[in-house]
This record gives sequence, C-alpha cells and structure tokens, in this order.
Amino acid sequence: MASISYKSFPPSLYAAVSPPGPVTTALQGEHICETVLIGAGFTGLSAALHLAQTGSEVMVLEANEIGWGASGRNGGQVNPGLKTLPSEVERDLGPHGAALADAAWEAPDLVFDLIEKYGIKCDAARGGTIRASTAEGQLPHEQKLFNECRDRGGPVTWLDRTDIATRTGTSRYCGGFVDARGGQVNPLAYTRGLAQAAIDNGAIIHANSPVISLRRANGKWLVRTPHGSVNARHVVFATNGYTGRLWNRLRRTLVPAYSAIIATDPLPAPFVERILADREVVYEMGELVTYYRIDGAGRLLIGGRSASRDLSGPATFPFLQKHACMLWPFLKGVAWRYGWNGQIAITLDHYPHWHEPIEGIMACVGYNGRGVAMATLMGREIARRISGVPAEEILLPVSPLRPIPAHFGWRLGVAGAVLRGRILDALAK
Repeated sequence: MASISYKSFPPSLYAAVSPPGPVTTALQGEHICETVLIGAGFTGLSAALHLAQTGSEVMVLEANEIGWGASGRNGGQVNPGLKTLPSEVERDLGPHGAALADAAWEAPDLVFDLIEKYGIKCDAARGGTIRASTAEGQLPHEQKLFNECRDRGGPVTWLDRTDIATRTGTSRYCGGFVDARGGQVNPLAYTRGLAQAAIDNGAIIHANSPVISLRRANGKWLVRTPHGSVNARHVVFATNGYTGRLWNRLRRTLVPAYSAIIATDPLPAPFVERILADREVVYEMGELVTYYRIDGAGRLLIGGRSASRDLSGPATFPFLQKHACMLWPFLKGVAWRYGWNGQIAITLDHYPHWHEPIEGIMACVGYNGRGVAMATLMGREIARRISGVPAEEILLPVSPLRPIPAHFGWRLGVAGAVLRGRILDALAK
C-alpha cells in the first residue's frame, strides 16, 4: 500500500502557544465499536465526550491531527445565537424553532461549563460579544435583534455611538449591543482539551487515520482507514468545512469559505486598555464580517474573508493589517507575528444541517462561522440521538441532502459574493 502523507498544522498563533494534545496513534488492525465519529473537531469530540459519559463505545477517526481543521484555527469567538433572528428561527424551523433559538443563544454556557468541569487550559474569558454596526442602515436590524434577545431574558446591553467607541477604542461604529453570554477561547487548546476529556471518559481517538471507504456489511458499517478498519452500528460525519469526496453529496451541500486571521505580539498595556479592556470579542455587521479580540497575553487577533486557498504569514493578509490600522491608527508600526487561514462551511439557508439519509449514517454540518458554540452543542445532540432520543426531540430537524447546483464553481461563486459584499458595504457607508 502506498504511504499516506498527513498535513501539518498551519503556522498559527494557536499552534505556537497551545498545550500539547493527547498522544494518539493511527488506527491499526480490525475493531468493533458502537459509534465511529469522522473528524476530531468540536462536533466529533463533543459527541464523543457526551457518548463516552453514558458508557457507550465510541471511536473518533481524524485524517490529520486533533483540531487540524477549522476547530483548531478559527477566531476563537464563542458567540451566542445563529445568523438569523430568534423569531425567524421559530418561523423557519417550525416545531424545532423555539427550542433551537433558545439553545443557540445559550450555547456558550455549554462551552464554558465543559471548560470548567474538565479544567481545560484554553485562555478562556467571558467578556461578552459585541455586535458592531458599521453603517446607520444596519441599526434597525440590530435594534430588532437586541429587543428580541432582551425580551427573551438575554443579558444584553445597548451601546450607542459613544458607548461602543469607549469599549472598542475606535469611532468607526454607529452603535450595537453587547451580549454577556459570549466570550473567547484559544480554539486549538479547547479542542485538545475536549479530546483529553473524551479519552478520560473512555473514548478512543485515532489521529492520522483518514477514512478511505465506507460500506454496509452484515447490518453494520465497515469503516476502513489506510491501516485498519472498524465495524460500527453508527457512523457520524463531523467534517464541516473539510467534508471530502467520501460522501460527495454531503460535500456538495456546503460552500467552503476561507477566513483568515492575523495576530500581533503582546501589545503594550495602554494599547490593550484602549481597545478591549474587558476582553470582549467584536464582530462587525455587514455583508463581509470582520472580527477581533484581545487574548490573555494582550495579543490582538483580527480576522475576515480571504482568498480561497491555503495561505500563511501575516504579510499574506495585508487587508487585515490595513483594517486594524484604520480602526486604531496608533497600531502603525506594531509587529504582526502570525497569519493563517482555513475553511468554514456555509449553507445556503445559513442554518446548520442535520442529515440521517440511511440507517446508521448521520451528519451535522454547516455552522456558518458560529462553530465554537454551535458545534459543541450539536455534538451533544448527536450523542442524545445515538443514545435513543427521537429525532423530533433533537434541536435540528432532519433534512434531505440538497447538493448545490454547479457546486464545482464554488470558488467563482465565493469570489463574486465577496465582491458583491464589498460593494454593498461601501454603499451602506
């Protein structure tokens, strides 16, 4: 058999500073297991942990290293909610809508509860999420969302132009609000911590074990990797933006959009005090989202859309450096130490999708940039479903696979959407 080459982590801040993850080996030989989870990111590891807590036999197979995909390289923002208003979630998803809306806005609780319970060292902070309006035209929608969150008992505070300037250190924003449920983590360290917790509860994780085939055999699923195989009753695809051709119809339901992040060295204390003194996280409203935070060491991390290919190095993303200096001119001359990017999964309706197309096969994908909290939550839902909870009691409805027409042209589609977004954002200002 030809040798398999595994991809290394991108040269990110997280890879440089995170505690090492648990030691794992590639799958070897033949095995039997109740559940196989494909992908050692937030979804797969949360599902593995919650299943293992019930005593269920569970195995995670990861093509590269734990947290190699978006789970280990995202912006680290633990944001409440979905892309849509709570009232829209209730309208769009029928009987599931009210429960999903409530759970999505409370999802950061699960993340921070797991961090505390298992002592995960991931630079966690809960300073809140600021949704910042960059144009007056965005404020009516922001006010409506604020009102809905407040009316549902959410810990939200409206910020006028002066308030938001005081918190962020920039006069760019027209207003917005802060939701105290939000926060931040080092996502790679959080992912590795979830993996260790899952192992401590009895789960088995095999890194460098890409699944190369899947077929039905004797009432179970035979899952093959380059050097081993597993017979399992349940197989869950927890692959999100890195869903490959093993399940091609699933891959074609998602648009893999690239997001980039750059990070400074630790900033002088006066700079940190001027930007986000309470370690809030910020994402700007608009067609093209820019997001940023200050970590526990005082580094600024800022991210946004990037070209649709793997890139690394801070100089590779000059638009992010330019944006940061536009927000805070006093940052000119500050050294940017790290830069990297990765794929998130976008769905056309901006909701995560839950699929159960055939007995024993399940997938939950498409977090639309809200993966830290939502993927952790949906991992728990996967565990509930496998443990016997009826489908109608799961937060997401089961939906059919709907491959996107002309999916092969996704790069051109993303480029066109970015150009359109830039035009609309410019017009809004």
